[in-house]
Amino acid sequence: MKELFDSSVFAGVTISLLAYYLGIFLKKKFKLAIFTPILVSVVVTIAVLVLGKIDFETYDKGAKYLSWFLTPATVCLAIPLYEQIELLKKNYIAVVSGIVSGVLTSMLVVLILSKLFSLSQKEFITLLPKSITTSIGMGVSEELGGYVNITVAVIVITGVLGNILAEIIFKVFRITEPVAKGLAAGSGAHVIGTAKAIEMGEIEGAMGSLSVAVSGVLTVILAPFFASL
Repeated sequence: MKELFDSSVFAGVTISLLAYYLGIFLKKKFKLAIFTPILVSVVVTIAVLVLGKIDFETYDKGAKYLSWFLTPATVCLAIPLYEQIELLKKNYIAVVSGIVSGVLTSMLVVLILSKLFSLSQKEFITLLPKSITTSIGMGVSEELGGYVNITVAVIVITGVLGNILAEIIFKVFRITEPVAKGLAAGSGAHVIGTAKAIEMGEIEGAMGSLSVAVSGVLTVILAPFFASL
């Protein structure tokens, strides 16, 4: 296995994609939130690397090509938003209020818990951009002096948990409005949450897409202020 990764530059991409498609297959077959494709792909990829005794640098030589599609994929989220532009115009006050509330809640919770658990300033900054997309969160963490690698892990964990728990939370609190669902999923769990919103419906997906973009911008603006607290 190690020789395969050493000799093939595409081994990392292949393993990642196969693991993701395995997640899609399991999700369709068992209809369980725990089989979220991203979570399955992470677990399977880690298992392959550990069992094959493959170091991350060797794996990343091929897998890094997937990250090139991260920004274009995020931009593509504008498509469902464009298709629901009239709905956005009719509900712009609720939409803006929902996104701002989501961003402030996320950052305030991180601040309060960091104080409660006596985290250092650097650890607090590392967790601050947990609810925005990876490409923006990495930049925020690096600029403010956080642990970038840990920030990436926290962002992924936040997204996966949001994807898994979104429908459960909506049922518990009896949230049925599509706009509210999309805004909550997008502002709370970024792109991975928006993927769940898209599964729920076109309106949810459109609102989630908007939340990802606006939440990222607001976090970039507000993060230096929260970091100084």
